[in-house]
Amino acid sequence: MNNLQNKAKKFTICHVTSQITPFSKTGGMADVVNALSRKQSQFKYNVMIFSPYYGFIKKKEFERETIAKNLKVKIGEKKYTFAIKKVKLFDNANVYFVCNDKMFGSHKIYGTGFDGLRFYFFELAILQFLRHKNIVPQIIHCHDWHAGLIPNFIKKSKFFKKTATIFTIHNLIFQGPKNWWEIPSEKKDSGRNTLTTDREKIEYLNFTKRGILYSDIINTVSERHAKEILTAKYGQGLEKILKKRKEDVYGIINGIDYKVHNPKIDKYIYRKYDWDTLRHKKINKIELQKELKLKESEDVPLIGFSNRLSEQKGIVLLQKVMNTLLKLDLQFVIIGDRCGTKEYINFFKKIAKKYHDKLAVYLKSRFPENMESKMFAASDMFLMPSRFEPCGISQMKSLRYGSIPIVHKTGGLSDTIENFDPRTRHGNGFVFDSYNEQEFLCAIIRALENYKYPNSWEYLTWRSMKLSFSWELPAKKYLQLYKIAIKKNNNKQF
Repeated sequence: MNNLQNKAKKFTICHVTSQITPFSKTGGMADVVNALSRKQSQFKYNVMIFSPYYGFIKKKEFERETIAKNLKVKIGEKKYTFAIKKVKLFDNANVYFVCNDKMFGSHKIYGTGFDGLRFYFFELAILQFLRHKNIVPQIIHCHDWHAGLIPNFIKKSKFFKKTATIFTIHNLIFQGPKNWWEIPSEKKDSGRNTLTTDREKIEYLNFTKRGILYSDIINTVSERHAKEILTAKYGQGLEKILKKRKEDVYGIINGIDYKVHNPKIDKYIYRKYDWDTLRHKKINKIELQKELKLKESEDVPLIGFSNRLSEQKGIVLLQKVMNTLLKLDLQFVIIGDRCGTKEYINFFKKIAKKYHDKLAVYLKSRFPENMESKMFAASDMFLMPSRFEPCGISQMKSLRYGSIPIVHKTGGLSDTIENFDPRTRHGNGFVFDSYNEQEFLCAIIRALENYKYPNSWEYLTWRSMKLSFSWELPAKKYLQLYKIAIKKNNNKQF
């Protein structure tokens, strides 16, 4: 047994998340929590993942066990009953679903109109279950605003006095059930006052602010973004309180799980391949062109985009350059869910009709991971022009599939992608510095020009596929962060 496994004995990590692959997903956080949990379980830690039991999860086929029922939490004068269902995810790692049909029976993860109450209840229910089972975890790892109240709830709890908390910011723009910039000043949550139990006022709470104020340690998902959020440009109105706690703010870049995101074993793609069988990538291109009714050609550059159609993801830039690009000899595949901004969804649907042999737009009610895999396997280039990007994992996935990223220099994109220089053959993508359509278009043109030189492009693809962004190092860094959090918590115990 190695040193990590020795230390792992009787050490319990609780992850609290609104989404977890393969059960629920709207973005990369679901993949991150799954992959981090897998790696921690391999280190022999006891990993508990808490997530809501949404209506659509009920229909999925997997073994589940009800391990607690008729538990209650009180919010104001009202009591809410819940159950806990347990599902094995990996050895040493289980998902614990919080079940209450009124809160989570909907097929929506977000956007119900009472998300504040739902996640307030969710967090209280987790703590009540842990008390019920007499489980005192060493760490509660809170992911984004949906878990942001837990550090506040347990701040003066004798039961949880030996539990340290980490608050991970995956996306700072989302701070609670309402857009923080739209809340009237008189209703803004200071984060310092006693937590309200009034149902209406709960919807105005800033869960993220409270996570930052009361957690032992704060981290975001790349080193660059940990510095960015201390500034007014990226701090989303919370830069002042983050600056006050800057000694407790860390950055750990996400990894990707190569047991899932790997063209050598991916069950969704048309033909499996690796860096030593790159010729099979062209088979994937032809098959995707057939499926999406694009003109069949091995040689035409195929560019992919897979994300929410939202302003943050750079869709404004893509919208502005689309007509220019579609006059060139290339093809586009755009993949996403229907949760994006309607203006952008309608724009791309409309332009896809005009350029039906060059542009395919594939949008589903839930994010189509199977089609994303096919797109990575078929495409030559992958766009991530995000206005800001705390980490981003899609660019790391695209590298593994040999789809070369074209990215804006921000956050985790800056930490993972470096401009390719054909003279030195150094770099793994194409980067633009300033967030505007001219620089974005220039980066795409640079990539297209490099694509014209097959030997150089094949080397870039081969080299990019061999890069490693596994979870091994990030998972160890999180364990170091847990130690810091525990030490900090021990120093403040009452």
